[in-house]
Amino acid sequence: MLLIIGCVGICAALVMLIVLLGPQRAALPASMPSRRATVETEPSPSLVQSLLERSAGLTARMTKDGYRSRLQHRLDVAGNPPAWPADRVLALKGAGLIAGVVLGLLYGAKLGGIWALLGPVIGAAAGFFIPDILIRNLGERRQTELRNGLPDVIDMLTVCVEAGLGFDAALGRVVSNLDNPAAAEFARVMQEMQLGRSRVDALRDAGARASVSEFRTFVSSIVQSTELGISMGDVLRAQAGQMRIKRRQRAEEKAQKLPVKILPPLILCILPAMFVIVLGPAIMSIVGFFSKAG
Repeated sequence: MLLIIGCVGICAALVMLIVLLGPQRAALPASMPSRRATVETEPSPSLVQSLLERSAGLTARMTKDGYRSRLQHRLDVAGNPPAWPADRVLALKGAGLIAGVVLGLLYGAKLGGIWALLGPVIGAAAGFFIPDILIRNLGERRQTELRNGLPDVIDMLTVCVEAGLGFDAALGRVVSNLDNPAAAEFARVMQEMQLGRSRVDALRDAGARASVSEFRTFVSSIVQSTELGISMGDVLRAQAGQMRIKRRQRAEEKAQKLPVKILPPLILCILPAMFVIVLGPAIMSIVGFFSKAG
């Protein structure tokens, strides 16, 4: 039975490899000789690039429509790491699926029993979803850094605007003097504005890329101030005060949670050791006394 399961798993892996490495380009029609000649003269892609393209195609066929846009949104939340473009993530998911199936077959065959069947399934799931988990963790860490760095950005914006600079010039000062995710988001806003987008549209896109409620609130206030003609200095001063209050409240919340978090290690680790040190000699004396008396 184990031999049959192993053969079936190996055949499944081979079929997936054939699908992965199989041709995906349709042949050019004979009515396009110039295009055919142009394509034939182009240098063929490397083996690694070809494998990555077919791995991305395998992932695209296995996922639902719209998955690429959701993946791109998660990458935007994570700050669009240069080493993690959407195409490469899709390729890694497909390659991880194949590698997980093969490793699961080998490890399951070594353990035997039910693991011969569960190994490929667990390996395939792990290889396919590990990139998603890494991107989610990276995004959560970046959003935390964005929330912590936002008050400093707003304070510098307030100082620059009250000193007489325009909002765009104040953004430039923030981008050039601060190095945190909030400043990086505003740097992207400035780049989009230099490419011809309006300030309102660029700021709205920045708010859509972030999952931090404070950042979205700040962006919404700036957009409303721009559209309604409200004084930017007053808006920034009010937002800076609110951000300082929220930062203080978060610090107080963490301080109040600290005793509850300390309690489990205190009960499980420290108190037993204290009982042994304090009561141990007394218990040994009492046991020795009764043993002599008996």
